[in-house]
Order: sequence, then C-alpha cells, then structure tokens
Amino acid sequence: MRRRSLGIGIAVVVLGAGLLLIRQGGDRKSGHVERPAGAVTGVLGGAADPRFTRAYVPRPFTFPRDHGPHPDFRTEWWYFTGNLATAEGRKFGYQLTFFRLALAPGAPNRRSRWGANQVYMAHFALTDVAGKRFRFEERFSRAALGLAGAESSPVRVWLEDWTARQIPERPERFRLAASEADYGIDLDLARLTREVLNGERGLSRKGPTSGNASYYYSLPRLATTGTVRIGAARFTVAGSSWLDREWSTSALEPDQVGWDWFALQLDDGRELMWYRLRRRDGSIDPFSSGTLVEADGRCRQLTPAQVVLVPEGSWTSPKTGARYPARWRLQLPAQRIDLAVVPRIADQELTGNFPYWEGAVALLGRDGAPKGVGYLEMTGYAGAGTAGGK
Repeated sequence: MRRRSLGIGIAVVVLGAGLLLIRQGGDRKSGHVERPAGAVTGVLGGAADPRFTRAYVPRPFTFPRDHGPHPDFRTEWWYFTGNLATAEGRKFGYQLTFFRLALAPGAPNRRSRWGANQVYMAHFALTDVAGKRFRFEERFSRAALGLAGAESSPVRVWLEDWTARQIPERPERFRLAASEADYGIDLDLARLTREVLNGERGLSRKGPTSGNASYYYSLPRLATTGTVRIGAARFTVAGSSWLDREWSTSALEPDQVGWDWFALQLDDGRELMWYRLRRRDGSIDPFSSGTLVEADGRCRQLTPAQVVLVPEGSWTSPKTGARYPARWRLQLPAQRIDLAVVPRIADQELTGNFPYWEGAVALLGRDGAPKGVGYLEMTGYAGAGTAGGK
C-alpha cells in the first residue's frame, strides 16, 4: 500500500530480489538486481505457507509494541511520507519506506552467519519542488549480520544506514535518517494524533477470500523538523509527515491490477486516507476503503459510495512509458470536501525493480485556494502484473 492489496506487489519484488541476493549475492543498489519475471502473477498466484499467521478478525493493538515487527506474518511495511519547507518557502517531499518479507516461518535453519529467512527492501525518494527534480534510490538486503532488520524495544527498522527509530526517552517521537551521494534527510517526527485504526478496528479486508486482509493503522499527522541535503547544500525544514503501518499474509485477488492511494492532510485539521482498488476490467473494486479523521480525532470509515474520485488529464513517463493520471478531483459530498489533488511536479515515478508513481501533492479548492498537502501513490500503470507500491 500498501490500502490495496497493499504492499503485496512490492513484497513480491522483495521476495524475488531477496532470493537473488541470498542465492546469488546480488548488489543491493537499484537497478543491479534483475527483476523477477511475472512477479505478481507468478508468485502471488500460489498460496502462502500455511504456517504464517493470517488476518481474519480484528485484534487488540498495543503501542508502542505494534510499531515494531510482526514476524509471524509474511509481509510488513513501515511507510513514511511528508511535505517539508524552509522558512523561505522552498518545498520538498520525501518518502522513506521499509518492506519486510519472510521467506519461511520460524528461525533460519542454517549455521552460517549469512543465514536469513527475512528479506528487506527500502525506498528513499526526495522531491525538490523548486529544482523540479525527483531523486530515488532502492536497496535490498537479507536480515543477517546486522545489515537489515526491525526491533520492538526500542522500535527500530533499518537497512544499512537508512534508519527509522523511536526515541526511547521520548516514545512519541521518531527519528529518520537516510543518505545517498547527492541527497539525504535527517528528520525528527513528533506525533500530533493518536494511532488511527483503518478498516474494521484495524482489520483491512482486501477481497472476499477469508484471510485476504491486513492489520493496518496510520499516524496521519506528525510534526516534522530537521534537515534536507541536496549535494553539499543543507536546508533547515519543517512540515508534516504521515506514517502507514501494515502487515499481512495475503495475496492479490485475481482481478486486482493496481490501486490509487491518497494520504491527505487538510488545513482545517482533518486527515483523509483513501485507496481505490482497480480491477482488470476497469471497474472499481468494492473493497476500496478509507478513513476520514475529524479535527477532534473522531474517525469515520469510508466506502466507495461516499467518495467521488475522477482522474483528470494524463502524464506519460519518459522512462517506463506508463501513462498516469495527471491530477485528481476528490469529493466527499456529505462532508463538504471537494479537492483538486495536484502533484508538486509531474515526474515522481519510482523506476526501480517495480515501477510506480508516488509523490508530494498540493490540495486546492474549487477556487484554486490552498487546502492542504498530501501524498499520492498510483500503481499498476506500468504494465500488466506490475501493481507495485504499498
């Protein structure tokens, strides 16, 4: 998400690339691990190992424990996105995401210190609005020798030197750090809302098949401060971030080919998450879902009948040839929400082993006035069987 058969598509790439890493010693950098052919249809078509736990019914959530890993489930992800700006108004967007995939239940049955049954993938992207440039890197690693992993006490997830961790003495705060040769972030995130349980008390059903569901919660507004680096230049920034957490042992339904996911922070204090699952015949899956968080913290689960979502125009990727909606009109008539969702820059496509579009967006009213900020993800546009993302 994944929201979607969320994260499942990406998890499959982690599986394919992870197996290559473990068996062949591939490079973790983007573009250096060959993409497994037919990843979604080939791998997700089969059943998961029955020893993995599945999400069947709502469960109690315990924090901060549930910020950490859930190794009894096959897939899991920590999804940080945010909109930032300098005091002078220079705008940035960022994404830092960690994906975990278990290759088999239980501890690895190998004597080698390289032995692992968990594979991690991470995506790090930075949108420089003024510079009109989108930077992206992708990493893979096995969970061995301290190269990658996740812990609960204190909460920490990492892949090499990309990290997201909870500050032990201040458990309401997270610290993110990631760096590449020409860009990086070092950010402090402070929660402004409680955890929001999406779906049915945190159980997010992705289809009619029993167990085809995830446990899914969000921290939809985190006050964010820190630095953004571009080359040798460092920018002091502030803004707002969003954390999505999800874990599951489920698969794509046969006719689900992609999704469109919106994480929107309105200036009036409300937050809106909506994901629209798309079917192969072009129709909208009835398991599309979302959550509206009122300014006072009350949550309202959303169904397709309550949301009007219309794509406007198109943008064609010069790298993959995929054609994405250029912008969206999103309406919740009963809540008097009517928004244009407009990308900060057109090209925010992640062109790693699993191409998808994810980037910073501005929210505009009918009169063009600013109404908020957010992040948008669009998957399944880069060809059949490539619905990557959450």
